[in-house]
Amino acid sequence: MNTQTLALGFLAATAIGGIAWVFVYPVLSGEKQAENRRASIAKPEPAAKRQADKTQRSRREQVESTLKDLEARHQKESKVSLSVRLQQAGLEDWSTQKFMVVSAALAAVAFLATLVGGGGLLGACGLAFAAGFGLPRWGLSFLKKRRLKKFLAALPDAVDVIVRGIKAGLPLFESIKVVAADAPEPLRSEFRAIIETQTIGMPLGEACARLYDRMPVPEANFFGIVVSIQQKSGGNLSEALGNLSKVLRDRKKMAEKIQAMSMEAKASASIIGSLPPIEMVLVYLTTPDYISLLWTTPTGQVMLVGCLLWMSIGVFVMKKMINFDF
Repeated sequence: MNTQTLALGFLAATAIGGIAWVFVYPVLSGEKQAENRRASIAKPEPAAKRQADKTQRSRREQVESTLKDLEARHQKESKVSLSVRLQQAGLEDWSTQKFMVVSAALAAVAFLATLVGGGGLLGACGLAFAAGFGLPRWGLSFLKKRRLKKFLAALPDAVDVIVRGIKAGLPLFESIKVVAADAPEPLRSEFRAIIETQTIGMPLGEACARLYDRMPVPEANFFGIVVSIQQKSGGNLSEALGNLSKVLRDRKKMAEKIQAMSMEAKASASIIGSLPPIEMVLVYLTTPDYISLLWTTPTGQVMLVGCLLWMSIGVFVMKKMINFDF
């Protein structure tokens, strides 16, 4: 092979390598993508996109501000007064004085009944305390839980009614009026309270946020937050409430699933907690003189009070073990 052929081959290889270096290497090494990214970053954003980002940041800041305000207000109001508890239980016509009078009357009746039955002074004081302090508050808690359960059962349907009303062209206030007119209790009275509060001049978002004060459940808090944020920052309310309705129904399904899974533990706790009283009643029916020493002698009364205390602690611990929050 002569020198001329080698020189031509070398020049051709050099040319091909140069072309490959110029056109192929930037693509394979990622240099082209890096230049494109630098160009896209350096290029000024359109005005519409800058305005959309600014609106999104403003909306996010408003959401964060609303959540912080609600959290601060709920922490401040963590200790609920007796009047608010009466309202949450559905006893709006009861005053604090009436509740105190009823509690004192129950305590007096239990005290006198125990003394007449020969239970002794210590047993009479213990039963009077339980009847005057524990029984009314237990009844209040029972009424509150029953009312909250009815509220949660009807809330998803009410939110769906509001969504359909908004999609049909009705304002939010008119849709809430529809719920206040046709929904079952206690949902009807609570939404009627929202309408009355808004009528006297309070903004609708704040009126809905106050629903959590009367119905202290997360679902009511969700509804108040969604309406409050929409009133402040705008947006598609029907879509937000539709998502809220789905969340409420999913939470309801989860609560029912948890209840089904914990029924075995609840049944065991009920059986264990009811065995001592049942055994005590059976022993009293068969040999009353044997067990009557518990409330006719000072030592027996102390033992009975101690047993009641320890049983209450055990029931409380079992209740905490089988109750699940989500």
